[in-house]
Amino acid sequence: MTKRTFGVIGLAVMGENLALNVESRGFPIAVYNRTASKTKEFMETRAVGKDVKAAYSLEEFVQILERPRKILVMVKAGPPVDAVIEQLKPLLEEGDMIIDGGNSLYEDTERRTRDLESTTKLGFVGMGVSGGEEGALHGPSLMPGGTEFAYRELEPILTKIAAQVDDGPCVTYVGPGGAGHYVKMVHNGIEYGDMQLIAEAYDVLKNGLGLSNQQLQETFTEWNRTDELNSYLIEITADIFKYVDPETGHHLVDLILDSAGQKGTGRWTVLSSLELGVSIPTIYAAVNARVMSAYKDERVAAAKELPGPGETYPGDAALFVNKVRDALYCSKMCSYAQGMALIAKASQEFNYNISLPESARIWKGGCIIRAGFLDKIRKAFAENPGLPNLLLAPEFKQSILDRQEAWREVLVLANKLGIPVPAFSSSLDYFDSYRRANLPQNLTQAQRDYFGAHTYERTDKPRGEFFHTEWMAES
Repeated sequence: MTKRTFGVIGLAVMGENLALNVESRGFPIAVYNRTASKTKEFMETRAVGKDVKAAYSLEEFVQILERPRKILVMVKAGPPVDAVIEQLKPLLEEGDMIIDGGNSLYEDTERRTRDLESTTKLGFVGMGVSGGEEGALHGPSLMPGGTEFAYRELEPILTKIAAQVDDGPCVTYVGPGGAGHYVKMVHNGIEYGDMQLIAEAYDVLKNGLGLSNQQLQETFTEWNRTDELNSYLIEITADIFKYVDPETGHHLVDLILDSAGQKGTGRWTVLSSLELGVSIPTIYAAVNARVMSAYKDERVAAAKELPGPGETYPGDAALFVNKVRDALYCSKMCSYAQGMALIAKASQEFNYNISLPESARIWKGGCIIRAGFLDKIRKAFAENPGLPNLLLAPEFKQSILDRQEAWREVLVLANKLGIPVPAFSSSLDYFDSYRRANLPQNLTQAQRDYFGAHTYERTDKPRGEFFHTEWMAES
């Protein structure tokens, strides 16, 4: 029997779709699932007529793979990944490689890479995969990091299964250790920000300006035709507004409970930003909005006890729609600026040597945050590798300055009408804080020195000199 070029462990939908994607590019594959019935079902349905060989034990699975073995693990993040690795280690040989394609925490990937590189001669790749079920099948964005020799062996396969855009496949070697999963984590944080900003724009348009679902569908369709907002998430939002529930005849979006779930990558992004000292308030607001959405019963009760303004916009709604579009774009720029700043700091802190232009490039296709303006982000960092913040790139700077008046008007209206816009507000606060030469934290530091003798620096002395005042004595 011909040996298999590539193996996949884990046949949930993402594992199945990636396996079929690899097979469709001309690579014979082997598959294994802990539950034999799942393997059998796959072989009798989706794998029929495909160059797929099933194995019903890990020993058999390993034996039918050509060397060096290339094994993609698609199981639930956390202990299940460790369990599979431990089961594979005694079965593999020098030069074989394991790819973790799940949403693993980058710190776990760091640990696994160190362990495998120090105790075995195996390669380990932690690979972020974005694009959902359809992307996995037809071409995802891939963010692999870890053992470089393993990536080089995998590259001919990964470049074929990844999404293809005008400047190449949406895959690159991100960096050593947990670099790939770190970039995927931040990708997901930006995704949280994008989704919350779109939700807030929807809230203002629907509940502030009174747009119908048909008008919302037309608005988002039009926005998706613009250079600024053309993106997968805007596209699917337009589709959502036109979908009618066959059971009731009503628009389905109006029947969906307003409680959004999360799997943890947004929270991981926020925690990492706090540890590294990087400001990402838009992403934090997006994570917190999902937390608040889970308070459904409390909110229903509070709505009866805590009435708000209860007004609607008295002006020309059609004209104000364009202001909401501008506010969305400005906020989106801030969210991406925060995400890229976090990747840059992590790259420096962890010696990842991540390329920001390449990170933006591989997000241009296949992934959930794919958007037209990602090429502008790529160009901004390619032209100025030392760019401290995306907002300072000439094109983005001018875009935000041209739109900031409309941005502020939208927040004023939302506040007046009692519509919560935490991500819009956090984005504007980020912009206003970043552009201020002086912030009120001089008072904060004085307070810290007053009650805790934490010292302070002075504006009339060189940086690095610290002072303490006996405030009570001075009083």
